[in-house]
Amino acid sequence: MAIYFLTDNARTLLGKFNERIDQQEAKGKITTWEKSDDGEYYTHTSVDWRKKAWMKPLVKSDRLVFNIIKPKNHSVSAVVYGFYHGHLIETFLNHFDEDFTEGKATARATSDDMCS
Repeated sequence: MAIYFLTDNARTLLGKFNERIDQQEAKGKITTWEKSDDGEYYTHTSVDWRKKAWMKPLVKSDRLVFNIIKPKNHSVSAVVYGFYHGHLIETFLNHFDEDFTEGKATARATSDDMCS
């Protein structure tokens, strides 16, 4: 499953996502996602869902793509990837709705996803 945010400024959109995760002030801060230690991936922060999967961004000319990546030694269940995809789209709608024209998720894993 992949998420696509159609935008002319994918790099800027990803930068805004990172800024909102990293910011210190509470207003507008994204608290439901955190970056991996190397800053390359994102996981949900809730106790029940944290590190159940990782989202890997890819900047393209007309879109920002997120692919789901399984944690070491575990698969990503349909419930987990449904949760991750739904919540990432929700986050972008709540914070960046003016920065993309369409957000969508594929129904099945793509070649760039690593679920099992």
